[in-house]
Amino acid sequence: MRVSRYFMPVLKEDPAEAEIVSHRLMLRTGMIQQAAAGIYNWLPLGFRVLRKVERICREEMERAGAIEILMPTIQPASWWKESGRYEAYGKEMLRIRDRHDREMLYGPTNEENVVDIFRRHVKSYRQLPLNLFHIQWKFRDEIRPRFGVMRGREFLMKDAYSFDYDYEGARRSYETMFVAYLRTFRRMGLVAIPMLAESGPIGGSMSHEFQILAATGESVVYYDAAFEELDLTGEEVDVARLTSLYAAVEERHDPARCPVPPERLKKARGIEVGHIFYFGTKYSAPMGATVMGPDGREVPVEMGSYGIGVSRLVGAIIEAHHDEKGIVWPESVAPFRVALIGLRLDDADCRRMAEELYERMCAAGLEVLYDDTDERPGAKFATMELIGIPWQVVVGPRGARQGTVELRRRRTGESAELSPESVLARLTA
Repeated sequence: MRVSRYFMPVLKEDPAEAEIVSHRLMLRTGMIQQAAAGIYNWLPLGFRVLRKVERICREEMERAGAIEILMPTIQPASWWKESGRYEAYGKEMLRIRDRHDREMLYGPTNEENVVDIFRRHVKSYRQLPLNLFHIQWKFRDEIRPRFGVMRGREFLMKDAYSFDYDYEGARRSYETMFVAYLRTFRRMGLVAIPMLAESGPIGGSMSHEFQILAATGESVVYYDAAFEELDLTGEEVDVARLTSLYAAVEERHDPARCPVPPERLKKARGIEVGHIFYFGTKYSAPMGATVMGPDGREVPVEMGSYGIGVSRLVGAIIEAHHDEKGIVWPESVAPFRVALIGLRLDDADCRRMAEELYERMCAAGLEVLYDDTDERPGAKFATMELIGIPWQVVVGPRGARQGTVELRRRRTGESAELSPESVLARLTA
């Protein structure tokens, strides 16, 4: 993509309304634009990141055996009255009426909707286990939306729902999602700390929230250093060990009862980005989601739900990966992998090398943002540092005449003079 043809409204100054790092940087880089309080337009740069976060969530859900569907944003209130949550949920839920005066709502979550799908089509225990997930926009009318996409009213969420015949099966489904979440966040360059949590308005008897570590996080967390050393690459993971590792937010941390030796106890700040729940028959029983068991009796299915704030994660990744110059994207979620910077494109040799290298990078399948504008070199560097693309390839007049370019790594600042062939080989390895 050529900068001259791209829509990227970068701001030179920090926006006055931004209170935290991710909000400031997302506005400055032109990733988002506010439409209303807690509601944002996702502009091209931000949308590319959002889709990459979404893709990783989707791939890890499918790896764990979940099946993707898509449920609507608007739901009939009748489902929520069946479950008993319609009045209990509170003012965060946006309630509306259609032209026929039917009560509807903008879904803050989808337990009732997915139960309705299940009860229409699944009748036997032989059709279980089943895990359905979707990635869809939600709306919760927060009283004071703040911090950009970190606490918006409209947000993109990945939510999955498991159905099992008995508690043992439901526990296995819960543990499968537990591991899938750790893998999901690891792929995004994040260290995630799962900890026991309250179930809140979702309900249930077992719940974990996942906090990712970031210096600017909202909560103080204590955790076993073993979380930073987990091997999640194999198919077999010791879930019992994972769930037994110590982790607690500051309000629940008791130094006198902490089982972790002082040399292995870590303290950091965290941001909640995911939550999983086991709630048994809380929704299936009142809504008649039953299956015929092997003994011929009908029983309500055991359920769990599993949420990840996809749009919130974009902000959380920035909170965990930035420096004084701007964002420092992990490669897995970066909007582009390579920033190609032509320093003096009025120089014939420089332009020729930059154009040839751009074409070769695109042909090799690299995601490239090519600054082909006539901006000053300093301004070009500042913009690319702000955006945080993992690799920079700099083409200048002197290097062009010598047949070399500069390869820079955004995260470490290391650089090297290399031939274009060597750069291509390194970036495509």
